[in-house]
Amino acid sequence: MTDTILVVDDDLGIQKQLKWSLTDYNVVFADDHTSAIAQLRRFEPKVVTLDLGLPPDPANASEGLRILHDIIALAPRTKVIVVTGNNDKQHALKAIDFGAYDFYQKPIDSDTIKLLVHRALNLSKLEHENSILARTRSGMSRIVGNSEAIQKVVRRAEKIANTDISTLLLGESGTGKEVFARSIHEHSPRKDKPFVAINCASIPENLLESELFGYEKGAFTGANKTTVGKIETAQGGTLFLDEIGDMPIGLQAKMLRFLQERVIERVGGRNEIPVDIRVICATHRDLQAMVAQETFREDLYYRVGEMPIMIPPLRERDQDIILLARTFLNIYREEFKAKAKSFSETAVNAMLAHKWPGNIREMQNKLKSAVIMAEGTVIQPDDLGLMPVDAHDEPETLNLREVREIAESRAIRRAYQKADKNMSKTAELLGVTRPTLYSLIDKYHMEDIKNSD
Repeated sequence: MTDTILVVDDDLGIQKQLKWSLTDYNVVFADDHTSAIAQLRRFEPKVVTLDLGLPPDPANASEGLRILHDIIALAPRTKVIVVTGNNDKQHALKAIDFGAYDFYQKPIDSDTIKLLVHRALNLSKLEHENSILARTRSGMSRIVGNSEAIQKVVRRAEKIANTDISTLLLGESGTGKEVFARSIHEHSPRKDKPFVAINCASIPENLLESELFGYEKGAFTGANKTTVGKIETAQGGTLFLDEIGDMPIGLQAKMLRFLQERVIERVGGRNEIPVDIRVICATHRDLQAMVAQETFREDLYYRVGEMPIMIPPLRERDQDIILLARTFLNIYREEFKAKAKSFSETAVNAMLAHKWPGNIREMQNKLKSAVIMAEGTVIQPDDLGLMPVDAHDEPETLNLREVREIAESRAIRRAYQKADKNMSKTAELLGVTRPTLYSLIDKYHMEDIKNSD
């Protein structure tokens, strides 16, 4: 289905120029406030080009700004590109403040207007996809993503949320293990009780026991008062033990007893204190290998890992990379009052090609700096600290089958983006039939493309 573009301009010459320039779209026209609002309601265009100099006040742009205000009020997701004269930059900047997506100055250049409209449409479509995702996503609203890899994990987490089964979250650093732990807690019967997190790797070994179990007054030098530990603090709620693989072997026995008996003794204490909490653990380490090396207790491993959940790294989440990038862009744009609104096509390709060794945490850092450093409204690869993707880059493998898979996958993604996610056009660009295209998509597990069709 061809996208509709609304052109609001009273100059017939400009209308003809834009219609000629935007031949890939269904272009409709309006020349005043009444017709503009009528066309907006009738066609619901994703993108509007708006001449600010409209009668009855072509010199001061008041009518154009009034139309802009009403378009944003009626259809806030519509991307409005305002048209100004050569010496009218002040009105253009005012329009941006009012909510316009971008502006360009006359005379009209066909390539420039096509690029602006293309970018605006891409942004509109991505926001629409995010909106659908927000409505259809599972109840675990903290988890952003619709790739099959992450949805499998979400479904598993949803099933155990209402239970007290001990859960072990596995995965590389930065994949969002604490976010999952919080989501499980927030969708459990314990959601109104505390969620207490402690990182076992960040606390010195000689302090970790007292931090977890608390201590009695006089238990050691400096223990001037009885202090409640993290376990007691989580009473009725959830205790999240991050990086449990770094817990000292000597403390693991005391942790095992607590998990089995659900009672604790404070350091220096003699009284058993019953504790009713759920325990969720996480680690980036290979606990099974540690058990074999006798650096992690086997009985504790089976106790904390009643329900193991493996969280996939970001590089295995396909188009979730762009969904997460958009999410962080919106968060940081608001936080820093920045002007960056979207990503260039080269930035999108660079993000998809990047391996993300630091996973979501790395993405957060790159997006935060990009939002601050970006000069314009569009984020470029340099802003992200990424290299633009060279289509002629050599693959990392010499295995011919893998080289072919990489090349075909890249070609499908490039064609899919170039065809504006239209499967028939994608197949045509690739020179294959639609059934062949679908077969390749299944073969390479490109779930994001398959599910969006």
